[in-house]
Formats: sequence, C-alpha cells, structure tokens
Amino acid sequence: MPTERELAATIDHAILKPELTRADVDAELDIAAEWGVFSVCVRPSDIAHAVSRLAGTGVAVGTVIGFPHGTTSTVTKVAETRQAIADGAAEVDMVVNIGALRSGFDDVVVDDIKAVVEAASGHIVKVILETALLDDEQIERGSRLTEQGGADFVKTSTGFAGGGATIPHVSLMRATVSDAVQVKASGGVRSYADALAMLEAGATRLGTSGSAVILGEARRIDAGGESTGAVDSSSY
Repeated sequence: MPTERELAATIDHAILKPELTRADVDAELDIAAEWGVFSVCVRPSDIAHAVSRLAGTGVAVGTVIGFPHGTTSTVTKVAETRQAIADGAAEVDMVVNIGALRSGFDDVVVDDIKAVVEAASGHIVKVILETALLDDEQIERGSRLTEQGGADFVKTSTGFAGGGATIPHVSLMRATVSDAVQVKASGGVRSYADALAMLEAGATRLGTSGSAVILGEARRIDAGGESTGAVDSSSY
C-alpha cells in the first residue's frame, strides 16, 4: 500500500474546468503545492501563471492539447504544443483524433501523435483516448497507435465525456502496450480506494481534481488510522 508521499508522486492535479476564475485556479494550485502532488494539469492559457505560482514547490506544470474533443487539426495541435512548451509546460496531454480512431484511420491517428511528440521536443506526451466513447477493440488499437506514435503514456479520459477511467479499461491498456509506455487513469478517480484500484490495475499516473481527499485519506492511514471512505463527488 503506497504511503501518502508515494501516492502524491502519481497524481496530476486537474485544473481544467472552463468556468474557473483566476481565483479558483490559484486555490487549486495552492492545494497542489500543499499536498506535494507530482504535477498540475492546467488549461493552456494558465500555464505561465501556474509555472510562476508553483516556482520552488517541486510541482510540475502540465497542460492539455486539442482538449477536450481531439478534433482540432494536427497543425493546430502542433502550434498548441510548441506554445505550451515555450510557456513552461513540462508535459502535454493530447486528445487523440477520436473520430479518426473510430473510423479506422490509423495512419491519421499515428501521424497526429507523431507530430505532437516531435513538437514537444523531448517533453512527456500522454495520449488521451477518451475510452468512454470507444469499444475494447478501439481501446486496444488506440493504445497500440499511441506507442507507434512515440508517446510516453496512454491515458483513459478527459473527464468531460460522460465517463472516466474503469478498471477493465486500465487493465486492457496496460496489457496492450509495452513496458516503454505507461498508463494514466483519469476521470472519476474520486477516492483513495479509486486511486489504489487504478494503480493495482496498472496505471502509474492518476489524473484527478480530488487530490486533497485522496491524500487526506492516505495521511490518515499513514498515521495508523482507518480510511473514512471519503469521496470527492465533484472530482473529474
């Protein structure tokens, strides 16, 4: 069972809702710093501010590309990626071209991923499949295409498509890609139990906005207490 510190090192704290004000963003950045998560995943327009506010905390800043639908052109995704890196993003989570994946246009999917990987210039790239919109064959194929495209992670979900990570989908993704590619479970990770289950299924990174609840439970257990079963019902 991971300690609080070990669990925090797997978390990308999501700060992605379109309606968030600057004050809302700052409150979430402060939560990320307080709990010492691995990184935050912010809206592209918030990258530079997040980098500045989190300076010295050890919390990395990541962002999203082609979010949340994946339907922007490859040229646009490349431009977004280059700007994100210039603004200080350490990692980028791109949404796959979902329609192309569902259509069987594998070359389109791979070329889209390869272009973002190249634009990221060695920074970590995660590919969001949006598993709630896919069947198992499409999830397997999307995972293989993610690896072919040279990305570092295959990721379940944006959290904005009516469904998130599931244990069967995380397990399927882990079984499909080689050890060179990691799996990120994102969307619906709302409790300590959820977090542990996703890690046990093969994820090595968790996307959640429920970091405080999850890590609060871990801290309680580290201190010899028992889990309260707390759930952050608003987490995405």
